[in-house]
Amino acid sequence: MPNILLTQRCVRSCPYCFAKKHMGGADPGAFLPWEDLVYLADIMQEDKCMEMRFLGGEPTLHPAFADFAAYSLARGFSVTVFTSGIMAPKVKADIRRVFETIPRAKEKLSFLCNINDPAKSPPEEVPAVEDFLQEFGGSVTPGFNIYTLDFDLQFLFEYILRYGLKRNIRLGITHPILREDNMFIRPEDMRAMMQRLLGFLPQFLKLDVVPSLDCGFPLCALTDEELGRFHKAARGKLHFSCGLPLDIGPDMQVWSCFPLSAINKKSIYEFDTLKQAGEHFSQLMRNCRVEAGGIYPECDACDWRKKQLCHGGCAAHILKKIDEEGNIRALKLT
Repeated sequence: MPNILLTQRCVRSCPYCFAKKHMGGADPGAFLPWEDLVYLADIMQEDKCMEMRFLGGEPTLHPAFADFAAYSLARGFSVTVFTSGIMAPKVKADIRRVFETIPRAKEKLSFLCNINDPAKSPPEEVPAVEDFLQEFGGSVTPGFNIYTLDFDLQFLFEYILRYGLKRNIRLGITHPILREDNMFIRPEDMRAMMQRLLGFLPQFLKLDVVPSLDCGFPLCALTDEELGRFHKAARGKLHFSCGLPLDIGPDMQVWSCFPLSAINKKSIYEFDTLKQAGEHFSQLMRNCRVEAGGIYPECDACDWRKKQLCHGGCAAHILKKIDEEGNIRALKLT
C-alpha cells in the first residue's frame, strides 16, 4: 500500500520526527503535480490497490489537496489523510465541500490524525487541533507516536469521548533515522515502554477502544500472559511484523518507510508496477535481515521470527548499527 506525499512542508517540528532526514533534504516548495497524481492513480488501479493514502509533511498544505481528494473519490478510491489536524479555515471549508458534494465521501474519506500530548505541545497548536477534531471527529482515527518512556494516553481517551472520534488508537513507536539525530525508543527500553502501555489496557477495555500497533514493536517485550491481555484488547488484530510501506515523494522518488529514506531511493518510473517496486525493497530488507536478524542478538535464533510472527523490531536500528560500524559488512548503504 503506497503512501503518497503531497508535499514535504510541515506545520510542526516534532522532536521524534521520523521524516526529519528526508524533510531536511527536500525542496519545501515542491508539491505533487496533477499529472503525477493521475499517473499514480492509474498504476494503483492497475494493481487493484484502491486506497489513496495522502501524507506530507502536512498534506493539507497542498493547494489542490481538496481537489486531489475529490478526484480520487470520484475514481472509486477510498482516501486516508495523515494529518496533524492543524489547517487553515479555507482547507476545512474545502473538506466540508468534498463531504457535501461527492457521493459516499463520508464513508470513503477519513483522517488519521497524529496527535501530540497537549501538555507537551506549543500552546498555539492545541486549539487548532481541537477545532479540527470538533468539526470532523466522526471521520478521525487518533494516532500517537511513542518517543519517551513517560508517555500518557489519557488525553486521547478524553478526546475520543469529547469529539466522537473512532474508537481505535493507532500507536506508533519512534525509531532512529539513519545519519540523523532524533528522539526514539531504544531497544533496551522496549520492555519498559510496553509495561507503560500495558498500564492503559484497563482504559482501552472499559471504553471499548482498540489499540492498534504500527510496525516495529518486538513481540518479546511482552510475556505470554501480557500478550494474551493485549490480544484481547486489540480484538485479535495484533501483529509484530514489518508492513514495508512504499513512500512516494512529490518528485516521484520512492523508498521504503521514512526511517530508511536516506538510502536506496529510486524513481517510481524505474518500475513497471507497484508490486515490482515492493519486491525491490523487500529484497533490500531481506539482505538487511541476513546481516542481523533483529534488534537483539537473540533475534537470530528466535522461533517467533522464524515463523514470521515477529520481524525482530524495526530495520532502522539494524541499518544504523551497520552504518556506524563502517564498511565491514556485505550490505552497502548508499
